[in-house]
Amino acid sequence: MAGWLLWGDVDAATLPKVSLHDHLDGGLRPGTVFELAQEAGVAVDAADGESLGAWFRDRADSGSLVEYLKTFAVTTGVMQTAPNLERVATEFVEDLADDGVLYGEVRWAPEQHLERGLTLDGAVEAVQRGLDAGVERVQRSGRSIRVGQLVTAMRHADRGLEIAELAVRHRDRGVVGFDIAGAEAGFPPSRHRLAFDYLAEQQFPATVHAGEADGLDSIRSALFDGRALRIGHGVRLAEDLVVEREDDDRSYVTVGRLARWIRDRQIALELSPSSNLQTGAIARWGETIEDHPFDLLYQLGFRVTVNTDNRLMSGTTLSKELALLTEAFDYDLDDLLTFQLNAAESAFLPLEDREALADRITSGFDAID
Repeated sequence: MAGWLLWGDVDAATLPKVSLHDHLDGGLRPGTVFELAQEAGVAVDAADGESLGAWFRDRADSGSLVEYLKTFAVTTGVMQTAPNLERVATEFVEDLADDGVLYGEVRWAPEQHLERGLTLDGAVEAVQRGLDAGVERVQRSGRSIRVGQLVTAMRHADRGLEIAELAVRHRDRGVVGFDIAGAEAGFPPSRHRLAFDYLAEQQFPATVHAGEADGLDSIRSALFDGRALRIGHGVRLAEDLVVEREDDDRSYVTVGRLARWIRDRQIALELSPSSNLQTGAIARWGETIEDHPFDLLYQLGFRVTVNTDNRLMSGTTLSKELALLTEAFDYDLDDLLTFQLNAAESAFLPLEDREALADRITSGFDAID
């Protein structure tokens, strides 16, 4: 999607990008949701796709992760059959490519898509067919994109080990990693310790939602119990940073032990600025993008990455998120390149593939510069 300009003349959609935190059931086209809802008998409070898109954005802009998550009853409601999953996945890939994404990880929870007879394996296979079709369509247009599934377990349920085993079964058929998602407070990663033990035994990577609706203990559990290689959101890690004083445009910050551990080991933070604002994850610091601790984390040397989380609910794209951050913090092209290289280096890909991806990103930025 074009239209998000940087410094007046650079279209953000032309920048090569990596998307690490993007939910399949949060990235549907509004028109597709409306059409599939009519077919599936799912009630929606809208007369067409455009008004439905506005409804999602309004409902999601609640300041509460719990309220934000309620909008997913509609999207998951229309994603209960193999054809619908295939269509949604295909369009998802096309939309990423239109936004300049070269590599994207697509996270979703198969256990939420079994109401009309699909099995867990059947659901994963349907999504993979859709992703493959999307990649093929992009290639036919003269472009290229690579995608991988992040199979997700719902943290309030008790199917973590079963979903981890599902992910590993499909590791050579499109699944690149594991995640847990859903209501964070009260449902720590330790609830799924058996799943994470199994994944570690299988040398299969995990990213864990933490530090969004819950604080530092959630992040600690993601690292200790979840062996997380990345932190999903992680914005509340900033609670472990204490700004002692500021003078002459400089800040003097004490970095806590947990934050230092994550920074020193370059564990990536999957930050999603608009979503973090909508769900109240940054309420401690303020109510605008300018209040987001993204820049503080970046300036202190954390491996920050930029993500959309849920493009439908936030009415956003990766290009828009980059434009918002650029306006808020006066970033230049080198900063935006750093964010994309951070994401490439943290992708759940083999080393040589990450290096090749980083080279493509650098070349793409050089061509614009």
